[in-house]
Formats: sequence, C-alpha cells, structure tokens
Amino acid sequence: MLLRCLGDLKLRASPPHDVVLIGPRGNGKTALLNWFQEACEASDEPVDVLRLTPRDVPSPDTLVERLAPRRGLGKLIPRKLAIASIGAAEWSRDDRGHRNLTQELAARARKRPLAVLLDEAHTLDVDVGGTLLNASQIVRATGSFLLVLAGTPGLLAHFGAMDASFWGRLGEGRLGVGLLDESAAAEALTKPLAAQGVSIHNDALQVVLEHSQRYPYFIQLWGDALWQRHLATGGKALAVADAVAIQPQVTSVAAEHYQDRHSELDAEGLALAARAIALVFQNGPTATDHHIDEALAGAGVEEPSDRVATREALNRLGYIWC
Repeated sequence: MLLRCLGDLKLRASPPHDVVLIGPRGNGKTALLNWFQEACEASDEPVDVLRLTPRDVPSPDTLVERLAPRRGLGKLIPRKLAIASIGAAEWSRDDRGHRNLTQELAARARKRPLAVLLDEAHTLDVDVGGTLLNASQIVRATGSFLLVLAGTPGLLAHFGAMDASFWGRLGEGRLGVGLLDESAAAEALTKPLAAQGVSIHNDALQVVLEHSQRYPYFIQLWGDALWQRHLATGGKALAVADAVAIQPQVTSVAAEHYQDRHSELDAEGLALAARAIALVFQNGPTATDHHIDEALAGAGVEEPSDRVATREALNRLGYIWC
C-alpha cells in the first residue's frame, strides 16, 4: 500500500486516500514510518518528506508554519518604511495569523510531491487534527500530496472528535499493524545476523520465536541479546544453548514491559476486566464483542453502557483492538 502511494507521488499525482497505521504499541508502526521515509528519500524522483509528532504542532498556527514555512523576507513584514521606501526599514515577524493552510500547502504540493508523516497521532490536538485532515482532502485534489498517520487503537475515537467522516474516506488506506507472521519474525531475527556472518540453528530459532510471541518489540529484544551473545562468545552459529543462556535477561526486560502495561490497567480500574477478557482469548487470537461483553458481565460490569465504555477504554490502551 505505501509503495503504491509512493508510486503515485513519483508520478506527481496524489494517492486516492491518506494512510493510517493503527495498532498497539510495540508492533512496529514507527519502524514502518522510518522505512517509508527512507523509501521516499531514496526515490529516483524527488519527494519531499516532512516528519512530525503532535509536539511539533501544538496549535493550528504552528501547523501552518511547519507544513508551509515561509522563506527569508517572506517571514517578515515591514514595521516602518521611509518616504518612497528610501532608507532603512524595520522588520518584524508576521504574527497576524492571516494565513491559509490549504492554499499554501496546495501551492507547495504543486511544486514538488510532499509526504507528511505524523507519529503518535492519537495524541494530536483536536483542532490541529481537524485542520490537517480537512486540508489534506482538499490538497490531494490539486497537488501531489500524501498524509500518513500512525497511532494506537484509540486513534479511531480521536478521529471522531476531529472529523467524523474521515475514517470512512480512507478505503484501503486503513492498515492494521499487528503481530508478525512466523516467516517475517524469523527473517527479522536471522537477516541482521546473517549480514554480519552469524547464523542461528533452526531449533534455536524456534525457541526464540516461541518466546518472542512474534511481537516486534520482543523480537527486537531477542535480536539484540543474540548479537551480544555472539560478541561475548565469538560463536558464528548460535545454538539452543545460546538461546537458553540469554533467555533470563530477555524475560526480565519483557516482565518490566508487562508490569508497565498492568500498571496502566490498574490505574484506570481496568485490571479485573482485563483478566476476565484474557480468559476469552485462551480459545484463540480473536473474540467477538458479544463474548467480551459476556466476560465483562461475569466480572461484575452489568450495565450495557458500562460494558461499552470498558471495551472502549481497553481499546484505547491497546489491550484489545479491532
């Protein structure tokens, strides 16, 4: 999907929709943004890339400055001019706010293709987000422009506060970023090692894959630990004994990660509900709202409205997600 969008930009056209990467923390959304940025910058056709976080654009005014910055004297307005403009002029920054983001961004996108990548979009200010989403829709109709947003599952509710129709206009641009499949997880572990002349026995690889749960963050922990094991032992072919030797240190870091997530649930009074729901997922990787509601009712969340609110809160934290 992202490569197809890049292909449109290289042709100085706009993709038919924006792109949203949504998934729980640690699943690789930021890594995908990094990869797409590198792909744009390595393109044989020039594509400008602007990388942002919500901290970079706390207000609509700063959004305009970041997306359509003025150059040189364009940033200034004359404070005082001599007669017939002869003599020195005093200049000051233009703080009047008389700028139109859509017009200026469209002008920039007509000159050169532009991709705006915004991470942690679930924390974006509502006014800034609404301005950005509406501008993107208009700019894509007149220039070569792409907006890529990445955020946790709570992003859906956040979009509702910005622009209720945006989510429905995404079409194929909505990408769920979940666990890796087994082959991708194996490649993520073996390819970096192989690039340095190090291999891992298949039985050792299976041990690592099982304990990583194909979760990108845990795969990263295992990959780093395997590399440090190679540096410590000098072994060029990592075996099961190596995987067993490093397992305690990886498990310790993973346990801290679990504790942080549990503390979040506990702080919002959701720990008991989360435990009840966890039992539902013992039967498989997915569950319906109906089965989750049954588990919540068994945990004492009796009112339907309270069950909906609990599901939404757990979704916002990335504990369950669609």
